[in-house]
Amino acid sequence: MLRRVAFSAASLIALAAAVSAHAEDAPATPDNAVDKVVITAAPYAVSLDTVTSSVNVITRDKLDLLPPAGLGDTLNGQPGLRSTFYGPGASRPVIRGLSGPRVLVLENGVGQVDASSLSPDHAVASDPGEASRIEVLRGPSTLAYGGSGIGGVVNIIDERVPSSPAENGFEGRIAGSASTVDDGKSINGSAKFGKGPLVFAIDADHRKSGDYDVPTAPVSARLANRDGLTPDPDKTVKNTDVEMDAYGAGVSYVHDSGFLGVAIKKTDTTYGVPYLQVLAPIDPDAEGPVSIHLQQTRYDLRGEQNVDLGPFDKVRLSVGHAKYEHAEVSVDSGEVGTRFLSDGTEGRLELVQKERDGWQGAVGFQALERHFSAIGDEAFVPSTDIKEYGVFTLQRLDRGVWGVDAGLRFDSRELKTDFTSKQFDNVSASLGVFYKPADKQFVALALSRNGRAPTEFELFADGPHPGTGGYEVGDADLKSEKVTSLEATYRYTGDRLRLEGHLWGAWYDGFIEEAPTGAIEDSLPVFQYFQTDAKFHGAEVEASYVAWRGGEQSLKLEGVYDWVRGSTDFGAPARIPPWALTGRVIWSAPRLDVQAEVRRVASQNRTASFELPTDGYTQVNAMVTFKPIADSGLRLFVDGRNLTNETIREHVSFLKDFAPAPGRSVRAGFAWRF
Repeated sequence: MLRRVAFSAASLIALAAAVSAHAEDAPATPDNAVDKVVITAAPYAVSLDTVTSSVNVITRDKLDLLPPAGLGDTLNGQPGLRSTFYGPGASRPVIRGLSGPRVLVLENGVGQVDASSLSPDHAVASDPGEASRIEVLRGPSTLAYGGSGIGGVVNIIDERVPSSPAENGFEGRIAGSASTVDDGKSINGSAKFGKGPLVFAIDADHRKSGDYDVPTAPVSARLANRDGLTPDPDKTVKNTDVEMDAYGAGVSYVHDSGFLGVAIKKTDTTYGVPYLQVLAPIDPDAEGPVSIHLQQTRYDLRGEQNVDLGPFDKVRLSVGHAKYEHAEVSVDSGEVGTRFLSDGTEGRLELVQKERDGWQGAVGFQALERHFSAIGDEAFVPSTDIKEYGVFTLQRLDRGVWGVDAGLRFDSRELKTDFTSKQFDNVSASLGVFYKPADKQFVALALSRNGRAPTEFELFADGPHPGTGGYEVGDADLKSEKVTSLEATYRYTGDRLRLEGHLWGAWYDGFIEEAPTGAIEDSLPVFQYFQTDAKFHGAEVEASYVAWRGGEQSLKLEGVYDWVRGSTDFGAPARIPPWALTGRVIWSAPRLDVQAEVRRVASQNRTASFELPTDGYTQVNAMVTFKPIADSGLRLFVDGRNLTNETIREHVSFLKDFAPAPGRSVRAGFAWRF
């Protein structure tokens, strides 16, 4: 059914394209204006300076200089964001203390159709190296994407389906680097060619690294003392090698008032899973090191068309179909253990209203059909067929000095197994008001009420789950999780000073979490899913100040602070990040940029009953970027990470006590736009 709907929508866009083939050219949009427009927050254009909640945009220029890594590690350090860090091969974002099924990862506005939210050792099927930009949404602005984004939304945006002609008929980019701490090497690039109406795109992404070095024995003293372990003194985290390949191609029919195109992408990743490196005691029945082989083939259909259809002037469509497999393989024998399979289609159709005297709006429809199955000894979740349908509207009135944002969404999720069927219906709503008390200032207050249906593993899990170190037991009687959120935003955008702050709170009714029961099954502690009330609150502040400017040179100071605190009826939730403060000094000239960064992350002693505390750390980084040819798109860089060789254990990681983050590393590379 979903594919028929997608085909009908694509036909509508194609028909509208044919009718408007001789329409006037759309006015050009400057590149800097595009960078300041948030694509994910709403179907209509909203500038980054006037969003009523917290949004971050990571552009391709920034991604080119970041270390090649998984999605969580790439975003770690953004305000309110941390990484689940399950070794270099697998990481998902933690947003305001929430992760897993509460953080929705999208690709061009629709889901990944993978199994990365099931377990922290499951990698996201899209790599930051493929992206043209990444957007992160927090708070009430996530309403348009349903309950799975209750904690936050990350949208990986690419140009694999071209939406515009190539500049001068051909444009592209390529970036590569090599690092010392893990003997890592990476290269990625993309190209777009064709002036229209047919425009083609290709892209490829490759990274490979070995086991990485750390400043100390991987097993922490706290864990060794608690469990009576003798740590292996080797200062290498073993079985952390990664090899990732992704490549794709697309073609679009692009014209003056829209585009319609298709694309295909293949991802093939193999990565090791860190294990407990001890000399004693040795478990003779341990299965030994495991590596994970992830494969996905994804097909995308995207389009956008200007129309004259009653109150609407634009139709936007995005559909993704993917086949995903995650196989856990014994390093010693090569035997395949458990396999996780996901095959599904998700589509999104948006009708954008004509702007009328500051009033913008849209109506949207979203649908998902997915079959999930797990095969093997550790298949702790039964095969499940999942169907989701959603309809929503977003409305915005901007009267210049003041304005209002509002949203409403209805969701329905059905989960079927061989032995039961569950259905959940949720209504979510948001209301935001904003005011501009003076030039360059923006104040907003946003309130939302969201519902999230339980996932297949929260409902039906029953078996050993080495990824979390427990025997997990679901509860088929779980109800939808409800949350009321309130967020206050202040923004100042001056010539020299930019300041943004957020104060937020979230009150959960029926918060779904798991806790140990005290029982042991298959030599693992039993964790039972249950519901409780919970409260989360926190703050995020970003600031930048141009301290000196002379001609084309400048000296800028930047700072980022975030803090979150959570509590439930049973105490502190697990894996809540401590506060973090980052300071940067950036000197910029036409051909040379120099950046120094110090990041302080506090210790975390407020833990769940089954957690160990985590020490704080101070990380020092530095980077030099040089343009060897003036007015060219080529940049060379040298990047030093963790220069003081600090022991870094991320409290939000399941592996923090036996897989710390990498030690000192120097990375050299290039980025070229042509």
